[in-house]
Amino acid sequence: MAKDSNSAIPASPSPHEEEVRACLCVDAACSGNPGMMEYRGVHLPSGKEVFRFGPIQGTNNIGEFLAIVHALALMKQKGIRMPIYSDSVSGLAWVRNRKAKTTLAPTEQTAKALELVRRAENWLRQNTVDVPILKWNTEEWGEIPADFGRKKTGVKSDKS
Repeated sequence: MAKDSNSAIPASPSPHEEEVRACLCVDAACSGNPGMMEYRGVHLPSGKEVFRFGPIQGTNNIGEFLAIVHALALMKQKGIRMPIYSDSVSGLAWVRNRKAKTTLAPTEQTAKALELVRRAENWLRQNTVDVPILKWNTEEWGEIPADFGRKKTGVKSDKS
């Protein structure tokens, strides 16, 4: 099983600092929990959407996890190395542990998301993570550039 050299999430330098300016920001959106979920990756500083997936039935945490793994796999395929930023504590932890701790019930509607989770976990076990995966500091920097802009305030759920 491949492991990256750091088991802890490194301190997150500002993506606006010169040495980390080129990065990939990822985010997910989900209408409901579970609900229709999608995710995407956006290149900073260009703002160009590099990839987008969904919507499929899932959860926001699953989308955040899949977005990070999608970014890792895409960069490996293209031979590109740059930091990945995510605003998801759960997504970062799941990638670090190479295991999604989802509680999403397996149903006909959720089968696709759960299959993608299984494939992402396998990819993480079989590949070395050699790029920084960093926490986006929303309080200091504002919403992550990959944000879908659909947040509802005052609604919080712990369902993964």
